[in-house]
Amino acid sequence: MTFAALQPLADRAALFTALRQDALAQELEKLGDNRWDADMAAGTITFTSNADPARQLVARAHLIATIAPGPRSLLWAWAHPQGDAAGIAAQLREYGTEHGVASLSDPELPFPTDAAGDDEWIAAAGHTVGTVAVELTGRSPYYVAPVGGGTSAVFLLDAPIEPLTVASAAIALPRILSGLALPDARTSVWDAARLAGWNLSWTDESFTGATVTDASGSATFRFDEQARIANIESSLQPQV
Repeated sequence: MTFAALQPLADRAALFTALRQDALAQELEKLGDNRWDADMAAGTITFTSNADPARQLVARAHLIATIAPGPRSLLWAWAHPQGDAAGIAAQLREYGTEHGVASLSDPELPFPTDAAGDDEWIAAAGHTVGTVAVELTGRSPYYVAPVGGGTSAVFLLDAPIEPLTVASAAIALPRILSGLALPDARTSVWDAARLAGWNLSWTDESFTGATVTDASGSATFRFDEQARIANIESSLQPQV
């Protein structure tokens, strides 16, 4: 665990975020070996194929936070000298203020005393922060970028990738779920439907299943006795 107060929000959005990160990864794979460049003035991150510089993916980038090993702290973008006090990251501050989550409303968040603070820990913290940002803003995917000196910057991207549909999720989920731990699968499925704009209905009053639908099809998630996803049944023809 990285920042304990942020973890419940990250857990809630874990399924949706994993699907959106996978979609970004699939697009970047089309470029082959690639590099990224940030233009803070333009507010963009550009991914460029090393084999063919004409092939690029350009995304609008919103700085959310920086995580630095020197001061051993996270600095929210709304308090950052290069950030935007009224930008996307301000939505996290507003949520923190409204719900009493000081870790979101305080400008700087120190590492926990037992945090390693090394590259691996900072990378994990970046993924937690990115997932929380997706949860609270509805924007996705995110990107964690090394910016020098061991510091990472977390960005939300407005990237040219297709919106998440039930059909695309049903195709990707068997691969994604094999490596994804969901502390509360029912809530993660519900939240994925909320963030993706799908319709969701529970199959029974015991919440043993949930059916999600959109114009691309439907999928029913079945949960076992420990509320884990046990099975997914999909029908991917368009719904009438």
